[in-house]
Amino acid sequence: MKPIQFYLAEDTIDKKDVDQLIDWLKTYPRLTKGKVTIEFEEKWSNWLGTKYSLFCNSGSSANLLMYYVLQLSGKLKNKKVIVPSVGWVTSIAPAIQFGFEPVMCEADPDTFGLDLEHLETLLKKHNPSTVLMVQVLGVPHKMNELMALKEKYGFFLLEDACAAIGASYKGKKVGTFGDMASFSSYFGHQFSTIEGGIVSTSDKQFNDLLRMMRSHGWSKDLDSETHQAYIKKYEIDDFHSPFVFFEPGFNLRSTDLQAFIGLGQVDKLDWIVKRRQENHTRYKKQFDGKLYFQKCDPESTICSISFGALAKNTEQRRSIVSALVENGIETRIFSAGNLGLHPFWYNRYGKASFPMADKIHHCGFFLPNNPSLSVENIDSISNVVLKAL
Repeated sequence: MKPIQFYLAEDTIDKKDVDQLIDWLKTYPRLTKGKVTIEFEEKWSNWLGTKYSLFCNSGSSANLLMYYVLQLSGKLKNKKVIVPSVGWVTSIAPAIQFGFEPVMCEADPDTFGLDLEHLETLLKKHNPSTVLMVQVLGVPHKMNELMALKEKYGFFLLEDACAAIGASYKGKKVGTFGDMASFSSYFGHQFSTIEGGIVSTSDKQFNDLLRMMRSHGWSKDLDSETHQAYIKKYEIDDFHSPFVFFEPGFNLRSTDLQAFIGLGQVDKLDWIVKRRQENHTRYKKQFDGKLYFQKCDPESTICSISFGALAKNTEQRRSIVSALVENGIETRIFSAGNLGLHPFWYNRYGKASFPMADKIHHCGFFLPNNPSLSVENIDSISNVVLKAL
């Protein structure tokens, strides 16, 4: 067995980023959340194409905030929510934690996102207030069709784009379709602030609630006019006003240190997207007709954190994985497989077994894709898989 030669995740924080951080630290700045965080949020919103963005400590916290803010908004007709079978545990966990009624949906055979036929069946049966969708692994979902269902059935859409930063559907960036969208800047994702998450929205009420819930439930992170409206409504005197808690919030803040790193990462994002797209396209060319992998609209831009594929069966996956390990190529299961087959779900609701999601669970695996990999690297990794087939 060779030592690992190709890792699934490589740090996007390079020597130049570290040098810039060192220079900034030598100015002895304020490191906790402050003006640099605000600057990063504005820069991210401008790059993404949305009105408001909030930087927090992780993508998981971003999902937590989306659910909680939607619950507090007073806009829900019920607490039923459709959730995906393929995603990550913290795409669903807040629904359980906050007392929603989650209903699991099958995976789409092309993008591995929500299966739209099954989704419509669930919409007719349950009439949920909310749908949580995942842009799976940076491969954009069928958003025209999904948004048509949103218009028809009138649900709120929470868009988990944690592993899809930079992907776009017919020229529109993922994370701009939902009423709120979450992103993760964890190590190994499209870009890194070491740890970090973002919630973006164009709804001011949601934005105001997000800012309050991120920091204890107070109002002092709001714009001056909104803050003063709260002070006036509850007749708070000036001395007490910075430390009045209007809602039971959290402390999910990140820091200016991480926001400073994020500023430099956004500058590199267009290049990162280009490189990940090129690598993904190369894998597709190598495996066309030989392996099953995600597909999306040809006008869309894929920005994957790893290339995901499905073997024919568990035995073939075992052969592929063994060959990858023997050749020093890191791999793992496809995301978390079918979340309906994990104890956190079936201990509460019973096992949720679906043909496509189960196939992903039992036959899926990841291959490395990051900007540092060359065409030759992609071909080398691909050849190991092709020989194993």
